[in-house]
Amino acid sequence: MDLSKIFLKEACPTKVGGQAVMEGIMMRGAQRSAVANRVPDGRIHIKTMPNKKLGKWSRVPVIRGVVSFVTSLVQGTGTLMYSAEVLEKYWPEDQLEEDKLTKWMNEKFGEKKAWNILLYISVAFSLVVSIGVFVLLPTAAVNLLGGLIKSAVVLNLIEGVLRLAIFLLYVWAIAKMEDIKTVFMYHGAEHKTIHCFENGLELTPENAQQFYTLHPRCGTSFLMFVMIISLILFSLFGWPNLVMRLTSRLLLIPVVAGLSYELLKWAGGSDNALVKLLSLPGLYVQKLTTNEPTNDQLEIAIAAMKAVMVPEDTPYFEGFCDKDGNLISPEE
Repeated sequence: MDLSKIFLKEACPTKVGGQAVMEGIMMRGAQRSAVANRVPDGRIHIKTMPNKKLGKWSRVPVIRGVVSFVTSLVQGTGTLMYSAEVLEKYWPEDQLEEDKLTKWMNEKFGEKKAWNILLYISVAFSLVVSIGVFVLLPTAAVNLLGGLIKSAVVLNLIEGVLRLAIFLLYVWAIAKMEDIKTVFMYHGAEHKTIHCFENGLELTPENAQQFYTLHPRCGTSFLMFVMIISLILFSLFGWPNLVMRLTSRLLLIPVVAGLSYELLKWAGGSDNALVKLLSLPGLYVQKLTTNEPTNDQLEIAIAAMKAVMVPEDTPYFEGFCDKDGNLISPEE
């Protein structure tokens, strides 16, 4: 890994971020976001929308990390659901399987309310599973070693290593799934496009392809910071009984998220030796969560990027666009 190709000295770091979705990419600029999808007939479907205004807490260090984490989780889940809806809408009817649950909820609550219910259920389920598997399970499992190992430092270290191992095994396993491989290709396209933009080059697939699929501000790096910071922070509380440990882990989740956000923010705007060292674990994990994209996938990322890099008074739209993110025809 050549870090000089990731922490580019001539680059101008921005706040532009993104997310890979089903057959597409969401890009978020300063004022607006855009979700671009490649529908089955090859066209680019895009939707632009204003970014939600964040309150005063979004400017307070550490607390803003918690706000950003929760907001990203809700919006990210909603964006994934929206991209799936777009693909379903334009997928050939003879290849679609009827979703009985969704159909029942639409009839029972109406499409908008049903969508909101599914969104919050998905977010709640993701949080419960993530906290259970990556936070509570490791400390409960290591509790079995309490009678054999008396050192609180060693027990906390084992817990942290186990938590990291579970996370890496999970990422490795999903990376083998065919659908996820495609999502990770779009993830790589997102990073390459942001690198291209931050280096002031014309946004073309050919220019973007020269960059790594790894980026220091990636959410994967955020998760690795979470793992490292939680190991250090949890160790400060010694090794009390299981109930106390589980409670402390739960209560410290916002603190861990806030500190991880600050570290990621710092890493994304600096290229000193310490930042590079701290970023290495996350960058290596990004080798699992990003794949080399095709030029067609880069076209999607570029269209989404260009759609958010427009004057503030540009109207929002939903429909089909060209490769520059300009509306060709409205939603059908």
